[in-house]
Amino acid sequence: QEQLAESGGGLVQAGGSLRLSCAGSRRVFKFGSMGWYRQAPGKQRELVATITVNGVTNYADSVKGRFTISRDNAQNTAYLQMDSLKPEDTAVYYCNAAVPPISVEGSGMVYWGKGTLVTVSS
Repeated sequence: QEQLAESGGGLVQAGGSLRLSCAGSRRVFKFGSMGWYRQAPGKQRELVATITVNGVTNYADSVKGRFTISRDNAQNTAYLQMDSLKPEDTAVYYCNAAVPPISVEGSGMVYWGKGTLVTVSS
């Protein structure tokens, strides 16, 4: 099974910063788009940011200008730099990889990490 492993979560005060990491396989990082999602208590899981193999990024409006997604394909790792954190950023953050099908007639694959908890105190 493909495996994604998040790390870097923790407790920070509002206005602070954290950097999350997501380690995956060489195959995933050669072919897959990467993303970060989050789920707060009582809320649905939501998209935070995505990045393509070639580095094109997209962000949720709620984090735009504060969070930066990046990837190091040589290290098979994606990152989420979180600055100016707010209490409403508190959530479990999940790493996601979307790998296209091997052939045009095949199905792509989606992989998830188990999540890392980010808590922002007011």
